[in-house]
Amino acid sequence: MNHSTPPPHKTTKTTSSTTVPSFLSQLITLDTTLSYHLHTISQPLLPHSFLILLELSADFSSLFITSLALLHFLRHLFFTPLPLGLLLDLALIRFIKALVHRSRPHYNINTNPAFSYRKQDSFPSGHASRVFIVAALLHLSAEAIITALVELRSNNNGFVAKMISWDENKAVNFIVGVAWFWALATSVSRVVLGRHFFFDVFAGACFGVLEALFAFHFLWF
Repeated sequence: MNHSTPPPHKTTKTTSSTTVPSFLSQLITLDTTLSYHLHTISQPLLPHSFLILLELSADFSSLFITSLALLHFLRHLFFTPLPLGLLLDLALIRFIKALVHRSRPHYNINTNPAFSYRKQDSFPSGHASRVFIVAALLHLSAEAIITALVELRSNNNGFVAKMISWDENKAVNFIVGVAWFWALATSVSRVVLGRHFFFDVFAGACFGVLEALFAFHFLWF
């Protein structure tokens, strides 16, 4: 009796005891190598204190408190969905971190006593998502901010007009540009400090922009 030969099994590579497709394994290897090179090349060039300052500036607690303060003082001019956007980001990023469970770079040495990091929370970068949701929402709200400043100038006395003597369009565009630079610099610092891999940061930035679009269009009340 002839026995049919069983079909060959597709080969896969294993990473951290988890079977993954070959292309994903190669992508992780590329990400790991690229991130380590960026870390080693940039470390001597950028002041460590500056990198830590960027890390502190993107802390959820400080950003959320700031967003609530802005909402309180500017609510008579325009409403910003930033507080709700930050809460959405916190919930979504934590869910994805728990789902993916990717280890942080082995060379990640936490020299900042203000933060404690879980070793399995690398993907995606929460700092990157937060700074990009702030920058993107500021960009999307630029027109509303300009209109609010014009209204504030016209509805108040001469003292306020003197205090807001600059061109509203140029001022807001400058602030938006600074916000994008801060978002980019903070995201890069995550790789330089060894907190995250490059793709962690890239994914976090993408999530932040998408969350900003969602918050801007649907989280108004």
